[in-house]
Amino acid sequence: MNYMDEALKEAYEGINNNHGGPFGSVIVKDGKIVGRGHNQVLSKHDPTCHGEMEAIRDACKNLKSHDLSGCELYTTAEPCPMCLGGILWANIRKVFYGCRISDTDKIGFRDDKFYKNFESKGGECTTEEFEREKCLTLFDDYTKLNAQRY
Repeated sequence: MNYMDEALKEAYEGINNNHGGPFGSVIVKDGKIVGRGHNQVLSKHDPTCHGEMEAIRDACKNLKSHDLSGCELYTTAEPCPMCLGGILWANIRKVFYGCRISDTDKIGFRDDKFYKNFESKGGECTTEEFEREKCLTLFDDYTKLNAQRY
């Protein structure tokens, strides 16, 4: 089975139904597809519903785990910073992508701006420390709970 073909099927399902951009993904573990997703930003009115994020959600649900160690992700385009963060949090260590960030830029998506924003810590969104002591208290309270870490 060609997993990129499956990611492409997901992407076509999305664009043919006006769910969002041409981004589809599948997650594979031990030679079996365990998660599928395509961009649903428009259909769900949610900017976090990128193909990779939807596939991660699906795989986690199917595997009944937040840990996708041992999985690989196939996606039609190089992951944006948000999706890359999700991929890393899910412990996926191998990603195969089709189009580059420069390709997504050419069709009207702005992934490159997000990467530049993080590199410069400026740009369209700035970050600033605020009320750190109160937030450190929250962290201390959490530590005292000895809650499960992920």
